Amino acid sequence: MDAIPPVERSVENGVLRVTRRFRGLTLEQAMGYLENLGGERASDTEIAGDEWRARLSARKVPVGPSYRLTEVTVRWTGQEEVLEPVVLQFRLKAFRAPG
Repeated sequence: MDAIPPVERSVENGVLRVTRRFRGLTLEQAMGYLENLGGERASDTEIAGDEWRARLSARKVPVGPSYRLTEVTVRWTGQEEVLEPVVLQFRLKAFRAPG
């Protein structure tokens, strides 16, 4: 799972910021996964958990000359020790997603 690095990752004063992209998921699936990991919907594109927050966006990206997939971008912010397991569990769920 570590072969694909995050788009962005930084830690400052114990606050972790991670951005990752996932193809083949819908925005609704991603929101549901985050809710299952203890988050609650704060808006149509934001989930808030205990000491973490995730903002999501989606776009269609080309895969080959004639096929397009949905790509969901998740930008997490939170306390490092709390957020690390949330990101890992989300990645495992997204990895198993159909699509």
